[in-house]
Amino acid sequence: MSIYAKLRAGLTTASAAESRTVAMQFAMNLPPTCTLALHGDLGVGKTTFVQGLARGFGITAQVTSPTFNIYTVHRGSFRTLVHLDAYRLETAAQIESLLLEDFLNPPWCLAVEWPEKISAWIPPDTLHLDLGITAAERHTIRLR
Repeated sequence: MSIYAKLRAGLTTASAAESRTVAMQFAMNLPPTCTLALHGDLGVGKTTFVQGLARGFGITAQVTSPTFNIYTVHRGSFRTLVHLDAYRLETAAQIESLLLEDFLNPPWCLAVEWPEKISAWIPPDTLHLDLGITAAERHTIRLR
């Protein structure tokens, strides 16, 4: 079964390392240029998922939440990962002022945490992932 099929059915992971592995497998199967919208409450593993994406893109630098920077750019051996945390953004106009387009030179992946804050700016072909935590402290990942 492909990673896309597994994610569409919904996966449950038992650890952050397992979630990163799923994201790494997903990264290796993404189109060359794409946008990912990561939905979920605080602490569900959105940044952990992005860390796995980075590994899958050959990025060895540490990936942390860009909450205060708004976004970070990670250049891998064959793809650029732009990690955007929209939590502090209020309008799509604010995102325009960030000049993200300057970093979106193919091949790239834009991973957006809190995409609902800038939903008018999110491209229509964006892949949406729902992340959550079960009562048993396991993480869930589902591709819409």
